[in-house]
Amino acid sequence: MHVALNVLHLVPEETGGLELYARRLIPALAEAEPELRLTVLASREGAPSLAAEPWAAGSRVSVEELPVVSRSRARRVVAEQTTLVRALRRSRPDLLHNLFTTAPVLPGVPQVTTIHDLNYLTAPQAHTGLMARGMALLAPLAARRSRRVIAVSNAAKVDIVRHLGVDPSRVDVARNGPGAPEFARPADPEELRRRFGVPGGQPMILTVTALRAHKNLEGLLDALALIPDAVLVAPGYSTSYERDLRAHAARAGVEDRLRLPGWVDDRTLDGLYRACDAFVFPSLAEGFGLPVLEALRRGAPVACSNAPALAEVAGDAALMFDPRDVGGIAEAITRLLGEETLRERLATAGPERAQLFSWEESARATLASYRRALGGP
Repeated sequence: MHVALNVLHLVPEETGGLELYARRLIPALAEAEPELRLTVLASREGAPSLAAEPWAAGSRVSVEELPVVSRSRARRVVAEQTTLVRALRRSRPDLLHNLFTTAPVLPGVPQVTTIHDLNYLTAPQAHTGLMARGMALLAPLAARRSRRVIAVSNAAKVDIVRHLGVDPSRVDVARNGPGAPEFARPADPEELRRRFGVPGGQPMILTVTALRAHKNLEGLLDALALIPDAVLVAPGYSTSYERDLRAHAARAGVEDRLRLPGWVDDRTLDGLYRACDAFVFPSLAEGFGLPVLEALRRGAPVACSNAPALAEVAGDAALMFDPRDVGGIAEAITRLLGEETLRERLATAGPERAQLFSWEESARATLASYRRALGGP
């Protein structure tokens, strides 16, 4: 089977969880199916780093750079309907898999599309203006023009069926595996605290997220104002929303307890998950929730919003709260910081829960979706 992978939307260090999805799923697919040949169709920004990945060194996975500037959303959308289709005519794959929610209207080959979430509907803060109107057009179109749709959680499948009117028999669930790698020799917690300006003795609260409105960091800052001395460290790719967030922190009186380091490397991120006193994820809506899985995997005490996808990932290995209830967020954090028995229970439950998710299983479910799209069993 020859499958082309559409990753035109990938811009290194600017695509968040979707970038991790692509970088982890591709090698898992190649490992799961020895007869599979993959052609990764990437933009000028994404192709060089993808071609440098270890999995791109073999003969079964090739990275093709298309003349597309993916930082421009408008150009990217046009290229997906034109430049990408021309590349498909040249490489003549059996199937196209669109990894990032949108798809060409006339690809010329059968296609499968992963729709990660419908945040433009379920959390309107996620997209505004032209972006919101574009997603409202492109996501339903991708669902209609694809033989199969892949959802990254059962909660995401429910949204796709409900809001896009897709027959549930056409939607396959392939849940994500972990994102950031674990390191045998983790970064030193005290060095990380010094680096991020968290003096010894002060609680360090971690959240890992893109700086976007639907991630509800404003609610988390308001909760932080109710917890004396705690410092919030929030790595993730920067957006224009950072200005609003800093202004909100100033109004809440916590600007001196907020750290926004931007994108950090895998080793630093691994160390932060291990060093934090509490991991908190207050998002209003998610399709999956990779940061929650990463925190569980490392035994960090986790509190997260009760959004359906996050509840599916966390199970009973985390405290849940209503993300719109600032007092509830603060209470959950206070419990994580102060109840030693609870912390010990979650430190054991988290890694056990995380074992339920793997890229090997995700690859098997994705390959099954390919076979269904091509008329196989």
